[in-house]
Amino acid sequence: MDQVTAILERLLALHPREIDLSLGRMERLLAALDHPERKLPPVIHVAGTNGKGSTTAAMRAIMEAAGKRVHVYTSPHLVAFNERIRLGGTLVDDVRLTAALDACELANGGAEITFFEITTAAAFLLFSEEPADALLLEVGLGGRLDATNVIDRPAVSVITSISMDHERYLGASLEGIALEKAGVIKQGVPVITAAQDDIALQAIERVALRNRSPIRIFGQDFAAYEENGRLIYQDENGLFDFPLPALRGHHQFENAGLAIAALRAAGLLPEVPAVEKGLQTIDWPGRLQPLMHGRIVEQCPQGAEIWLDGGHNPGAGVVVAAFMGAQEERCSRPLYVVCGMLNTKDPVGFFRAFEGLARHVATIPLSATENGRDPFELADSAREAGLEATPFESLEAALADVSACAKKDGEPPRILICGSLYLVGEVLALNGTPPA
Repeated sequence: MDQVTAILERLLALHPREIDLSLGRMERLLAALDHPERKLPPVIHVAGTNGKGSTTAAMRAIMEAAGKRVHVYTSPHLVAFNERIRLGGTLVDDVRLTAALDACELANGGAEITFFEITTAAAFLLFSEEPADALLLEVGLGGRLDATNVIDRPAVSVITSISMDHERYLGASLEGIALEKAGVIKQGVPVITAAQDDIALQAIERVALRNRSPIRIFGQDFAAYEENGRLIYQDENGLFDFPLPALRGHHQFENAGLAIAALRAAGLLPEVPAVEKGLQTIDWPGRLQPLMHGRIVEQCPQGAEIWLDGGHNPGAGVVVAAFMGAQEERCSRPLYVVCGMLNTKDPVGFFRAFEGLARHVATIPLSATENGRDPFELADSAREAGLEATPFESLEAALADVSACAKKDGEPPRILICGSLYLVGEVLALNGTPPA
């Protein structure tokens, strides 16, 4: 066992039996570390349900295209924990990560603390030790009581698309979830929000008004859309014609627009050539990612089109299904969905978007966590959503069945592997193509 894995396992043992969202443990640890959260470059704080990672990836690509040094904090990781912490453009190495985790473990003194809290403190420690032009800080869960929400005054607060998710911790209503996400809004700090359901938007606007925070809303104050194979971005400063973002799916137009608007609000938007280059170089693995080569690809039928996506809630299901529908219009192929999902998610809501689109659903267990939904139960949920489904004991067994079906079809299939970032990580590791 390597040093990073060993210390992460020790830190997991400090985790309370039940997660009670609170900032108290985080504030105690940061004080013991001499407040690294107060020694950071300008922070762009990103909350929301769907699109946080893609929006963050777009901001990073644009700033780095302009030669800026950018720190990035995202979660969860796909294959290696180091993916969560990017220092000035490079994933943190094991030596620096181990030193930061050791320092946090020592400062914590064996007290109860969640895994996300203590590892976020380690990230702040690392970010405080190395100069950068900006820190892109992604919320872990919710916003108001999330461990990242100890930043007193970010440069801008970003709220991406909000939908039902994590109801156990954030509440069972869209309004309640939106209020938790809006907890990242700080006094007088600009807010950039995606287009939202009316209920969610009203909640965000109330919090912004209470904090006297100027708010800019996608579709009202700025917009981004495709026209003639280009990304058109428009705000009060005019209309701009950019290349389409490298990430796939029409939803990425809005995420790119959010990124541009957020950087402009923070005073960090570079000149047009850097924006153009950045949009064309965005990289965010496991989000409608095509698999072109590797060991998993070799197990699939020759000529198969293989897509990988970690979306796991009804909102993500709609977005992914829309993209698969667009692919079907472009080139008709039978769509086979291979899905593994956590037992805390809404599988029926996720699967409903694929009715009339997916030929068959193969459900599989998640090998990287004990909290995966049973494949038989998951198959029942797919059937409840109007789909044909069969449970399998493994990814390999599911792909073998898809290969057999494709042989009967007599044409290469379109395969979507989806439902959980745990599954995405497993696939990328097995395929030999982990994130870099």
